[in-house]
Amino acid sequence: MSDHPSLTELDAALPFVDRHIGLRPADVEAMLSRLGFASLDALMEAAVPGGIRAGAELELPPAQTEDAVARELRAIAAENTPGEPMIGLGYHATITPPVIRRNVLEDPSWYTAYTPYQPEISQGRLEALINFQTVIGDLTGLPTANASLLDEGTAAAEAMTLVRRANRKATGPFVVDSDALPQTIEVVRTRAAAMGIDVVVADLADGLPDGEVCGVLLQYPGASGRVLDPRELAEDVSARGGMLVVAADLLALTLLEAPGALGADVVVGSSQRFGVPLFYGGPHAGYMAVAAGLERHLPGRLVGVSVDAEGRPAYRLALQTREQHIRRDKATSNICTAQVLLAVVASMYAVYHGPEGLRAIAARTHRYAAVLAAALRDAGVEVAHEKFFDTLTVRVPGRADEVVAAAHALGVQLRPVDADTVGISTSEATTRETLGRVLRAFGVDGVDLDAVDQATGDGLPDELRRTTPYLTHEVFTSHHSETQMLRYLRRLSARDYALDRGMIPLGSCTMKLNATTEMEPVSLPGFADLHPFAPAEDAAGYRRLVDQLEGWLAEVTGYDRVSIQPNAGSQGELAGLLAIRGYHRANGDLARDVCLIPSSAHGTNAASAVMAGMRVVVVKAADDGAVDLDDLRAQCEKHADALAAIMVTYPSTHGAYEDTITELCRIVHDHGGQVYVDGANLNALLGFAKPGEFGGDVSHLNLHKTFCIPHGGGGPGVGPVAVREHLAPYLPSHGMHPEADRREGIGPISAAPYGSAGILPISWAYIRLMGGAGLTRATAAAVLSANYVAARLGEHFPVLYRGHGGLVAHECILDVRGLTKDTGVTVDDVAKRLIDYGFHAPTMSFPVAGTLMVEPTESEDLAEIDRFCDAMIAIKAEVDRVAAGEWSAEESPLRGAPHTTRALAGEWDRAYDRDLAVFPTGPDPDKYWPPVARIDQAYGDRNLVCACPPLEAFAEQS
Repeated sequence: MSDHPSLTELDAALPFVDRHIGLRPADVEAMLSRLGFASLDALMEAAVPGGIRAGAELELPPAQTEDAVARELRAIAAENTPGEPMIGLGYHATITPPVIRRNVLEDPSWYTAYTPYQPEISQGRLEALINFQTVIGDLTGLPTANASLLDEGTAAAEAMTLVRRANRKATGPFVVDSDALPQTIEVVRTRAAAMGIDVVVADLADGLPDGEVCGVLLQYPGASGRVLDPRELAEDVSARGGMLVVAADLLALTLLEAPGALGADVVVGSSQRFGVPLFYGGPHAGYMAVAAGLERHLPGRLVGVSVDAEGRPAYRLALQTREQHIRRDKATSNICTAQVLLAVVASMYAVYHGPEGLRAIAARTHRYAAVLAAALRDAGVEVAHEKFFDTLTVRVPGRADEVVAAAHALGVQLRPVDADTVGISTSEATTRETLGRVLRAFGVDGVDLDAVDQATGDGLPDELRRTTPYLTHEVFTSHHSETQMLRYLRRLSARDYALDRGMIPLGSCTMKLNATTEMEPVSLPGFADLHPFAPAEDAAGYRRLVDQLEGWLAEVTGYDRVSIQPNAGSQGELAGLLAIRGYHRANGDLARDVCLIPSSAHGTNAASAVMAGMRVVVVKAADDGAVDLDDLRAQCEKHADALAAIMVTYPSTHGAYEDTITELCRIVHDHGGQVYVDGANLNALLGFAKPGEFGGDVSHLNLHKTFCIPHGGGGPGVGPVAVREHLAPYLPSHGMHPEADRREGIGPISAAPYGSAGILPISWAYIRLMGGAGLTRATAAAVLSANYVAARLGEHFPVLYRGHGGLVAHECILDVRGLTKDTGVTVDDVAKRLIDYGFHAPTMSFPVAGTLMVEPTESEDLAEIDRFCDAMIAIKAEVDRVAAGEWSAEESPLRGAPHTTRALAGEWDRAYDRDLAVFPTGPDPDKYWPPVARIDQAYGDRNLVCACPPLEAFAEQS
């Protein structure tokens, strides 16, 4: 026998789990010693209630090395055949400028950032988002646009609820153009059915149906390529008391007149073709713009301009009182996120190309469509519409499948509309060679395209040619060389704080490592360039990846079936509640419409319940933060005949393992309700407990939290829904799903059959790299780190809630309210002062006002965790100096924070030392400097500016 290690032992010597988890063995030993435990197993035995413990280890494939996983994902991507996608329907081939792909989409300074709730350290991505809003506002011709929505279909559904909310006197149905994108019609119908809204689909070329309408949705251009003039329709809709929503193609709007100039009240759509890869359907940044007077009804995020404490313009999220954690069951949208990373890509595409470049891309796209139409007509093939932008509807009686198959054999994907009709859409990627192949598929050979080009006019309607200007701000004319663009992107990213700089200890948000090996496959052509409605045989790799991922997610949660279609946690919530609603209705329990929600729940829970057509009843919290079981029993008895569900987060929103969760599930089940376990805190359960085993009927999971999809500055995300077998028939369906058995059902939650499929390789890779044992170890490391923070900081700030065994779960809540009462120093002051110490603040005032919720995750090493604890202890010492009367709260470094580079020069008239202000831990060559001082939030809401401010606004303050 050899004394040398075996190949198997050597292969396992450097497992990925040791790269993902930041704690070294010596760190773990020291932290356990501080907590009084001999091992991680002993800690978890004490922390996790025995009644919920999983009975067996996770049955997942064994962990693989990073190189092996990278090779496996390349092989899966190679099983997909992107071809040349000319299917259209809102998804188009596009060219992502390499400088943007490398320095935004693939750059951790952009993709590991969090939602800009701390605007002083988010100025770079906020500027990129206000650029996005300006692009949307300019092209649509409406004054206010939001910072993106999840996709075009859900944006249209949000517009439907917006017009009803904004004009409560309006009656009648919501009328949808029959030439709208078919997936948009389906998403609108799904949302409307749950909310009791009547939807009528009609051919708007024939005018409106008789009677009043609350709103009308027109596709511009239509799915068939038809371009209707909205003006007469806008007048008719207005006369009937409704509002006109236009779903518009952004690239077309560089050549076609802005809908806002033609009478539209709301314009929605997708920014995908502005440089965002197809990604098999997502993630893509949807958009919405509204007319004056509607801006305070906008769903989602809105970036505005305010001023900082030094009088300079500064960006921040505007109108934050609309957020669901404040409005709860009064909210009319459950959107709590956006598609920030993709909106940034789209905005930078517009910045890089500028108005002239965009117009040239659009003109080229249209020209190829016009030449193709002429060549087909010359050959005797009927093209339906004389006027179009990029889409042709071609009639080939009885031959549609033959033509589509012939094109497919030539590497081109066309759209079979019906047995007699084929749809074709050109794009910026279309070439002469592409047109040649398309013509051959129709049986047309030997065409001289140059001659056709010279003999053919364009196909744009003269009365709708664009005359209004767009993108006149200097930012869109200043960065057209790659050197300029590279430096602009670098300048903006340098203004932000992301995980590439340091720890982001946000409770409830799980800001963990997004490993490079997990991220790299996203850009592989097999994953990035596939159209969501490509033939099923072209998507074999995605089918394999999705089937495996759904199976693994079912295993780790204890459920029977999973759908990855929901493209955000909020949409996963809605999907889960719609499954419960469908189940009750199928059983004849039409009266079951009450959803119980604990008072500590995230606000999206209540908003989602209302959107699912349920009535919200709040259940009290006990003094320890757990659900009050006496009040739960009382509410279940009171609503016994109407109880549909309870939504409960576990571990609780307070960051504790409650002993009562199994009893809670039993009580609800005994009264005929279903149990929805919100998966927001699944990072504290993986490998130790499964919601589907301890009483849950349905959960949504946040892949952008527990399963390593990065937050991207506020999106993308994926919110799969997992269910027990009895709810499986009510999972999301989609009329264009590649699997026939998933085409009929409750309807789609998102526009694409697999939602944001393009980022699923990230979570697939994470699970494949970690294996069951690695996921379990990560959970224990996260719980260890949180309890270590609670132990160190509990001596200085009260830890508000503890759970089983007197321990916290993966996060802990630090109570600042007593300090505020005694000194006037607020939780905001602590958060802003942390910036001076080089940290992003923990979650502020959720779920309890005046507190900080800290989640270190398993990815941080002990040195970084100690650095954070040291900073918090030093800040507490500064608060003590306020308490001792050395400073007033107003004159303290806490209220003066964050301090910018301006503090280094000039007169210093503050009550505290300049060095203490800017170097509280001593000189630091790597110090992060916030680009702006503390921002005046109220000023920004009183003076709402949500587009690029003129450069003079900055020059005047310089």
